[in-house]
Amino acid sequence: MGGDFIRMTMTDGAEIAVYHAEAQGQRRGGLVVIQEVFGVNSHIREVCDGYAADGYEVLSPALFDREHPGFEVGYDAEGIAAGVRLARGEHPFALTLADTQTCIDALADKGPVFITGYCYGGSVAWFAATRLKGLTAASSYYGSLVPGAADAVPDCPVICHFGRNDAGIPMDGVEKLIAAGHPNVEVFVYEAGHGFNCDQRADYDAASATLARARTLQLFMENGG
Repeated sequence: MGGDFIRMTMTDGAEIAVYHAEAQGQRRGGLVVIQEVFGVNSHIREVCDGYAADGYEVLSPALFDREHPGFEVGYDAEGIAAGVRLARGEHPFALTLADTQTCIDALADKGPVFITGYCYGGSVAWFAATRLKGLTAASSYYGSLVPGAADAVPDCPVICHFGRNDAGIPMDGVEKLIAAGHPNVEVFVYEAGHGFNCDQRADYDAASATLARARTLQLFMENGG
């Protein structure tokens, strides 16, 4: 059973698409899933549906809807360039965080709210844990901005997943995050590259993806989910 796109009004008055997947079986909590730079594409929707099957009501905002409605690109060089152009140039990161907060707030009156994100979304998940309100726990996947913000203190338990062979996130930055010693942060390093969770990417690593997802579910369950 899959979810559907709904429309939600954000704090600036913009109405954007949000992928919504209802929890199946006993509802364990709410979950905000943050996209890669490629949009809320088939992979992200599959991730959302998977967590819904585990009992989480999921919201995944189409963050680039203002600039490019329905934005969804592939993992080739052209798609990467288009996604990076939006994420690093046309779309303000502060607006992404505001939209994330709106989704958190939409789920907050029903129980605990969690967040997970991948690549661009991994950075968003980290900053959400350190800046936004209402989160119970966060799972961040290979966010390139995370090591540079290692001194930020999360307000909830966080786990971070990185690939040892990720050419875009040097291990010295990951080691800096580990050395920060935040008591509510755990960092996992996998023998994989960037994007190892996505089975549509060349760096997909099934063993690492399975283990990281199990750790994510364990985090949520240990914190009331």
